[in-house]
Amino acid sequence: MPLPSEKEEVWRYTPIDALDLDAYAPAVLGPAAPAAGPLAEAFVAGLASDLPVRAAMVTTLDGAVRSVDRGRLDDRVVVGAVSAASEGALGQVLTGGDALVRLNDAFHPDAVVVDVPAGVVVEDPIVVVHWCGAAPETGAVAPASFPRTVVRLGRGASAGVVEVVAGMPEGRGLVVPVVELRAGEGARLSYVGLQVLGPSAWHIARMAAASDRDATLRTFTVGLGGAYDRSRTDAVAAGPGATTELRSAYLGTGEQVHDVRTLQDHAAPHTTSDLLCKGAVAGSSRSVYSGLIRVRRGAVRTEAFQTNNNLVLDPNAHADSVPNLDIEENDVRCSHASTVGPVDEDQRYYLESRGVPPERAEQLIVLGFFDDIVQRSPVPASVGRLQREVGIRLTEALHVGDGSHG
Repeated sequence: MPLPSEKEEVWRYTPIDALDLDAYAPAVLGPAAPAAGPLAEAFVAGLASDLPVRAAMVTTLDGAVRSVDRGRLDDRVVVGAVSAASEGALGQVLTGGDALVRLNDAFHPDAVVVDVPAGVVVEDPIVVVHWCGAAPETGAVAPASFPRTVVRLGRGASAGVVEVVAGMPEGRGLVVPVVELRAGEGARLSYVGLQVLGPSAWHIARMAAASDRDATLRTFTVGLGGAYDRSRTDAVAAGPGATTELRSAYLGTGEQVHDVRTLQDHAAPHTTSDLLCKGAVAGSSRSVYSGLIRVRRGAVRTEAFQTNNNLVLDPNAHADSVPNLDIEENDVRCSHASTVGPVDEDQRYYLESRGVPPERAEQLIVLGFFDDIVQRSPVPASVGRLQREVGIRLTEALHVGDGSHG
């Protein structure tokens, strides 16, 4: 299959033509695989401390499952590794896919599967941590990692999953995660994905999600790390009465590129979707948001909403926002909106007139901009960690304390 190209609509405004697969090789796995290392151990320990009340925790090294702590998890719930050769675990939601999805199919060592049977309610979040960047098969190239996660909820089940992709603190690397989510009839599935890779890594993620009859599916993806960070989410309301709620946030510094693509696909009548994507770009960073609401023929009484808000914090930063509608029915209610602009001068003046220093005033405004969406996280236990990660990146973005911004 050919690699994606900037000539394709779903890859416009991106540096994908610069991807050279010859510069990467999959990490060494099996008995010869290196240990996770102190950085990975410290990261996992910190995350466990931030989410002390959890149902289970799975850790992987470059997609290979290293540990499964079931904690207080219900015995009926399946959590752990399913080998790539296992039938029925993969491809139930994400069918087809481009060459990068095929690479994940070929090279992911394990699929982390969370399977919650009908009627089971998991009160506390299930945490999945992917540490990426072990030594590749040859030292002449950079490491490539292919995490794979599948979450399936049976009829009337309820669960929340927090998934974190981290690692590659120094040097180049490529991470291509694939996530499949399925909420069965009447189920309630909440998912939070956080990406905090090192500044030189490429992160190209694909998520496919489906909600069946009367099911509720809520997702929140947050992109903070990486040189190029792409997150594509295709969410289909597959059964009558299904609801999907998509949230996404990104914060660009330096020369980062954040690329968010979404599809709200309504395939059944009386379905609802709501998308909110918020981002900020500083320095010479760029962001791209492109979203599509698709209402298929027969999906009457659909209600779908799409909003993308962007803050541009420096003159050399840039944000593109491209909302789209594809409506094949008449009896629907759909809307989309986007904003791109600097920090509101009236808000800045209000704070400065009350003695707040200029750089601190801007920091408070942008923190409030992000806090609005972070507080809506579908897994409330993740809010504290998300706020901390955003605060760290924001301090870097605004150069608070060095007098060079604001």
